Amino acid sequence: MDFRFSTLAQKLKSSMIRELLKYANVPGAVSFGGGTPDPETFPRHQLAELAREIIENEYRYTLQYATTEGDPELIKQVLVLLKRVYGLDGFSPENVLITVGSQQALELVGKVLLDPGDCVIVGDPEYLGALSAFRMRDARFLVVKFEKDGPDLNQVEAHLKRMQKENQLHRVKFIYIVSNFQNPSGITTSVEKRKALVELAEKYDVLIVEDDPYGVLRYRGEHIPPIMSFGGIDRVILLNTFSKILCPGLRIGIVVADKQIIRKLVLAKQGTDLCSPSLTMRLAARYLERYDILEQIKPAIELYRKKKETMIEALKEEFSDVMDVDWTDPDGGLFIWTTLPDVDTMELFKFAEQRKVFYIPGEAFKPYEEPSSSMRMSFCLPTFEQIREGVHRLKQAYMDYVEAKGLKCR
Repeated sequence: MDFRFSTLAQKLKSSMIRELLKYANVPGAVSFGGGTPDPETFPRHQLAELAREIIENEYRYTLQYATTEGDPELIKQVLVLLKRVYGLDGFSPENVLITVGSQQALELVGKVLLDPGDCVIVGDPEYLGALSAFRMRDARFLVVKFEKDGPDLNQVEAHLKRMQKENQLHRVKFIYIVSNFQNPSGITTSVEKRKALVELAEKYDVLIVEDDPYGVLRYRGEHIPPIMSFGGIDRVILLNTFSKILCPGLRIGIVVADKQIIRKLVLAKQGTDLCSPSLTMRLAARYLERYDILEQIKPAIELYRKKKETMIEALKEEFSDVMDVDWTDPDGGLFIWTTLPDVDTMELFKFAEQRKVFYIPGEAFKPYEEPSSSMRMSFCLPTFEQIREGVHRLKQAYMDYVEAKGLKCR
């Protein structure tokens, strides 16, 4: 039958990550694929107790529709955290929107800011969820390479200058950046580059969308102020989530922005789902009210730090004999970006599948379809033993690939 799908529907593609991770459920597999927090870090007992309380005592709210903007009790707690974590103060509830996870926040930002053919400055590599959300709006990507301390700002300005010269600067709607422990690379943008990025945004009058789902998960080094602290609320839209520091099942994302932007996002959200779930919003609010989340997350941070170090040690042990192999050693977050020269990691995936070890090929994080010699490896979910075994299997898969391709093991 001809279902007369829309132009958009005909362009939709399945998520490479979702498709590849189906294989990770086979018995005996070790998966470095998803950015899935370790379930043992979830405060399940505290949440279970609170859930009973709020359903019995606050049922008039928790079992009813909510306002589109979000639970006022949760927004109140978010404002407290903004000051405590970021040093951001002076905001009102009208500067905050609660979304169903940060993915919805990205989708809504695309809806209210992007028309077909508009441009977004993104990195290479870049977070797949953001690329997917912006592609839904038929956006054009102006791509910049990532350096060890963040995006190449010379490339950022080159794009802006070119668009200005072509009288198309108004089509550049925003610069998107995961500022801390970027997904997938693990790279953190330096203070100097954050300030310089704001200067460029002000010079060329474009917005910055700062996505920071991992910033609290810092294992070493000092906290770096957010880009919003340099650019202010009229220049920067800040996105965050409770998925990595509380639990993803609550599906709670946060947008902090100018009141005019929040109002447009609210109107767009009304056409999407009317409101976020009252129950999960109030549950998060009461948890934040009763517990110090920054203290509660410390054991999880220590666990992830040890897991990251275990993966780094395993990579050194297994791949030290491979010339020019490289991996990031992030100060926080959930991912290591590993690069194997002269290897197409999408092709390598077939050999890794046979060895029952899984990762996400770097091609998934490319703004444009092209092969990649890199892969994203997440260390948060596997056990310490699985991390070591998985890296060992990955080396075996690499040797299988080299042999099958007739390459020299350098």
